[in-house]
This record gives sequence, structure tokens and C-alpha cells, in this order.
Amino acid sequence: MKLQPRKLATIERGSRCALVLALVATSFVGQIFAGQIVDRVVANVNGHAVFQSDWEREVAFEALANARDPDSFTSAERSAALDRLIDRELLREQVRPSQPAPAEQVAARAAELRKEVGKLRPDCATDDGWRAALERYGLTQSSIEKRLADEIQLMKLVEDRLRPSIQINQQAVETYYNHQLLPEMQRAGGRATPLPEVSGRIKDLLAEQKMNELLSGWLASLRSGSHISTPGPAAGERNP
Repeated sequence: MKLQPRKLATIERGSRCALVLALVATSFVGQIFAGQIVDRVVANVNGHAVFQSDWEREVAFEALANARDPDSFTSAERSAALDRLIDRELLREQVRPSQPAPAEQVAARAAELRKEVGKLRPDCATDDGWRAALERYGLTQSSIEKRLADEIQLMKLVEDRLRPSIQINQQAVETYYNHQLLPEMQRAGGRATPLPEVSGRIKDLLAEQKMNELLSGWLASLRSGSHISTPGPAAGERNP
């Protein structure tokens, strides 16, 4: 039985997703609720304010991407979203790109996002359905494209800084294959896919895992050397 790529693909998507969630940057101010602008500072990162509207838009974006109602997010999930905003601001301080992200890359990422959302929510497959979904979530096409452009720029920052230090040797690939992937294939029954056929994908997966480890360490270092405060209600609480 050949290896169904679902195992590796699932892990790879999860790894990339974790990285992407750690890098996406937003700077949205002035969200409107019931006709009134409701905004306040929910975090201060080295003098840069993160607003309630930034936080709400972050939750809305994640909710859209996962076909969830923003109100279904728990306090812990909302708190995690705020932590990601703080981490992204720390990364943004490391680079102030003079050139915008390439328009074609932004368009490709926006199309990919819409395709993925459409798989979870078929009603978003049409143009009218997509626009209606964005309106329900308090998002716009331009705000999504701005977010994705920031993501592309931060991804380049992280790649340029961390990728050169990542070296995955053949021994690491064989260890993963023999100790993790092969036993799972054997439990599934049938013939296991030979190592040469999946070696490249395993190497990419291990590199992404290492990237996430290095990124976590870098962010921890940035946090330890920064002034971060979260005035007002505790993370996870909404405005009354």
C-alpha cells in the first residue's frame, strides 16, 4: 500500500499554518460597532499601541479562515490572538521595508485564501457570496490584502534571518522516517512507501519544524528585551 500523502500533507499544513499564524501582521484601527467607533489600547509594545480594533479584526480573520463565528472564540483563544499581535509587532520592529510586497504575490495569496475558505463554506464560492461573507465578518478585500502583504514581508524577514542556519542532514530524515512515519504506515497495513519517495518532503517538513523552533526562540528573546504592557481589562475580555 502506497503512502497516502495525507499524513505528511496534514503535518506540513499544520507546520506552515503555525508559522503563518506567527507571522501575519495587521494594523487596523477604527472598527465600527453599532454605528459607533469603539477603540482602546489593549497592548503597548515598545511605545506602539495595539488597539481593540486590531484585536477584533484578528479574531474575525481567523474566524473567517476557519469558518467559525467570531463569538465562538473562547477567552483563551482571544488571548492567544492578542499574543500573536504582540509577537508580530515585535517582528515588525526588526524591519521597515521600503518596497511593498509584490502585487502578484498578494493577489495569489488572496486567491488561495478565498479558495480555502470556499472549501469550508461553499456559500463563499461566488463573488456575491464572498463579499457577503466579508461583510458579515467586518472585513474588506482591501484589509485582507493589506494583511497578506504584511505577511509576505514578515515571511521574507524570517526566511532571510533563520533559513541560512537550518541544515537537515540525511540522518535526521532517516530517523524521522524509521521512528515516526514508517511505524504509522505499518499500523495502517499494506506496503510502506520507500524512503527515497518521501525523503524530500520529510526534509522540507523537518526544516519547517526547525524554523518554528528558531522563530519561537527569537520571539522569546525579543520579548525579554522589550517593554510590553496590557492596560485595561485582562486579555480575552471585550469592551462592555
